Formats: sequence, structure tokens, C-alpha cells
Amino acid sequence: MGKGGQNGEGCSSGCVKSDPHYSWEEIQKHNTRTDKWLVIDRKVYNISDWVKRHPGGLRVISHFAGEDASEAFHAFHPDLNFVRKFLKPLYVGELAENEPSQDRGKSMEQVEDFQKLRKTAEDMGLFNSSVVFFSLYLLHILILEALAWATLYYLGTGWIPTIMIILLLAISQAQAGWLQHDFGHLSVFKKSKWNHIGHKFIIGHLKGASANWWNHRHFQHHAKPNIFSKDPDVNMVHIFVLGDTQPVEYGTKKLKYLPYNYQHRYFFLIGPPLLIPVYFTVQIMKTMITRKDWVDLAWSLSYYTRFFFTFVPYFGFFGSIALLTAVRFIESHWFVWVTQMNHIPMEIDHEKYRNWLGSQLAATCNIEQSFFNDWFSGHPQLSD
Repeated sequence: MGKGGQNGEGCSSGCVKSDPHYSWEEIQKHNTRTDKWLVIDRKVYNISDWVKRHPGGLRVISHFAGEDASEAFHAFHPDLNFVRKFLKPLYVGELAENEPSQDRGKSMEQVEDFQKLRKTAEDMGLFNSSVVFFSLYLLHILILEALAWATLYYLGTGWIPTIMIILLLAISQAQAGWLQHDFGHLSVFKKSKWNHIGHKFIIGHLKGASANWWNHRHFQHHAKPNIFSKDPDVNMVHIFVLGDTQPVEYGTKKLKYLPYNYQHRYFFLIGPPLLIPVYFTVQIMKTMITRKDWVDLAWSLSYYTRFFFTFVPYFGFFGSIALLTAVRFIESHWFVWVTQMNHIPMEIDHEKYRNWLGSQLAATCNIEQSFFNDWFSGHPQLSD
């Protein structure tokens, strides 16, 4: 079924035109680089030109081209009344009446059950954040940094004080990484504006990274978790092969950038040790400069200015770089083991067009809950 016409063909000039109606077959054709349609609550939108202006980045919204994006739309936008006004100019029609609300045979029963579960959780206040909790969380990060500085000031630069400083700063950096994650998810304050400010302060001033870079990657991860070419967290740039499908594809195509049959061994040498100190650091700086993201760059430089101003008088310039590298080295191990233990063991494959709940469950596994595990892994149940 293509576009609909007027209500009642052959009627007089007093007829009222109906909105065009489209079939899923027609909508799924609009899934190219320059032609993108999607469906939200049975309304069809043409986002082809608007994707470049999408605040969350063009890639995350483009991943739903030709699909029903209703659940993702509701999950990513806490203030629906605000964002709906941006949809009006993009509206092109409705789903045909005989078309299901879900594309590609997705289970409508599962979608409805999940909506009821979400509504129950909202009514129970499970999505309400505790400002006291997050304030204490931030406070303990600042205390760790203060203890590192006090150790340096009172105990000097001997081996034992230096090791203590490295450990205190590594713990502080890792915990700041978990906290910025909650602000990035807009999970702390009711107003998005304050979440964005808190996010830039924590990831920029406390960690030297970029909020926009993180959002660009992480929103894609949650939109299409563990999907090749859509989730950047499983884009290993030919260093590792993941899941059950990719090793077979690489073998069939005879792609062998590295000896993948030994990746379980070289993972420990180039995975956890290098991700944050090398790959992320280079990528973040390159992204901010090439995209002319001067605001995030200023936040990031404020961290490095503060760090070197504090430690260069004691360790010298190159000694401070070595100190920072050691901190990042430990933080990187911590980050990799926490983030990968609940994603990489799960299914990693090409797009299977699951509904929202199914895609999230297929890519996430739980860890045993305890006070230490919650702290060590950043209380993921509070924001994911």
C-alpha cells in the first residue's frame, strides 16, 4: 500500500484530504544514506535532511531508518512534550490501518508487556534519583583526589607515596567515569540542562574527556547494543573478532590482520592496558579538534591544566606524564573488565531487528549484587 488519496474519491470540492498512509514495505525502502524514514507511534517521519541537526548525533537516529523507533524514542527522551515539536516538520503520513505497529514481525505482545512493566516501575518511583546519593558519590571522588594531593604534599615523591598517589587517582578516575555515565544518561536531575552541565564538569574537568564524544558513542551502544556497524563498542578495528558470526566471516574472506587464534592471549597485552591511555585519549582529542568542539576542549584542557599545575612542581613535566599514564593504565584495566564482562559474553551479531526489550536483554548479563560490586561497577542498575 502506498500513499493514500482523499477520503471518498469523486466527491466535491468540500472533501477533506487525509494524510498519506504507508506500508512497512514502502517505509523500509527509505533506508539509505540520503533517504531515511522512521516510524514513531504509527506516524511516519522523513529524517533525511534533519539527521545532521539531531542533538544526539546523526548515527544513533539513522540506525532506526526503515524501522519502528517508538520504544527508542521514549527511552532516549525524558521530556517528550519538548521533543515532539521537532517532529512536526518531519511528518509525512501514517502507517496504513492494516499494518501492524511493529515492523518485521516483532512481538507486539512483548512490547505491550514491557510498556506495562515500565509504567509500573514509574508509578513505584523506581526512576526517581536521589540527589543526596549522587552528591555523596561526587564528594567521595573529590575526597580521593584531595587525599592524593595531601599524600604528595606531606609525604613527598618517594616510591611508596607515589604508588599511593597513583592508586588514589586511579580509583577517583574510575569512579568519576561511572558517575559521568549517570549524568550522560540524564539520570540525576529532572531538568536535562543540569544533567548536561554536570556531565561536562565531571567528564571534562574531572577526567579530561569529552561529553559530546561520549554521548555520540554511548547512545549508539544503547540504541543497537552489540550490533556490528551500529554499536561502536564492538568495533574492534580488526584487532579482535567477536561473537560467533564474525570469526566465520573473517575466515571465509581470509581476513587476518592479526593471529586471531591467539587473541585470548594478546588481549591482555593490548586490550585493557591501552584502551584508555592510548586509543580513547587519541580519539577524544582528534574528535574535539576535527569537529571544532571548543566547549568540550576547554573543559578537557581545564583538567590537564589542573593536573600538571599540581604535579609538575614535584615530579617535573615528564614525571607528571608518567604519573598520568600509570593512572590511566590502572583505570583502563578497571574499565575494560567491568564494561566487557556484561556485554562481550553475550550475543554479538549483525542487525536482527529485535524490539527494544529483546535487543537490550540479548546484549546484557547481570553480576552478583553486593555493596562492593555495586561500587566497583558504578551502580549500573541506577542508570541502565
